[in-house]
Amino acid sequence: MPTQFASATPILRMFDVRKAREFYLDFLGFKVDFEHRFEPDLPLYMGLTLGPVALHLSEHHGDCAPGARVIIETMGLADYQASLLAKRYGYARPGLVRQPWGATTMTVTDPFYNWLVFSEREAETD
Repeated sequence: MPTQFASATPILRMFDVRKAREFYLDFLGFKVDFEHRFEPDLPLYMGLTLGPVALHLSEHHGDCAPGARVIIETMGLADYQASLLAKRYGYARPGLVRQPWGATTMTVTDPFYNWLVFSEREAETD
C-alpha cells in the first residue's frame, strides 16, 4: 500500500490556561477535545478543534516554543471575521488582507505570540 498522509496537528505553547480558554474558546470558537495533566499541579496539555481543524496547546516547556505561525485554510472568511469583530474581544480586531498570491488572509496573534493565519483562496476564473 502506498504511503498516505491525512493531517498534521500543530502544538502551540501556552503559559496561562485562563487566557488560552478566553482566546481559543470564547473568541475564536474552538472546542476542547481533551485535557491531560500527569498530576493535578503539573502543566496542561489540551486538544482543540474548530470544525476539522485541530490544534494542541501545551504548557510543557519542552514541547514547543512560542512564536509559531499556523495557516488555517478557510472558506467564508469574511463571515468569520465579522463574527469575531461582533464579539468585541479586547485584545484583537483582526482585519482582512488581500494577498498578491490570490488569497485573503486574517492574522490573529494569541496571548502567547503564536500567529494563526486564516486564509481563503480566491475563486479561480477561466
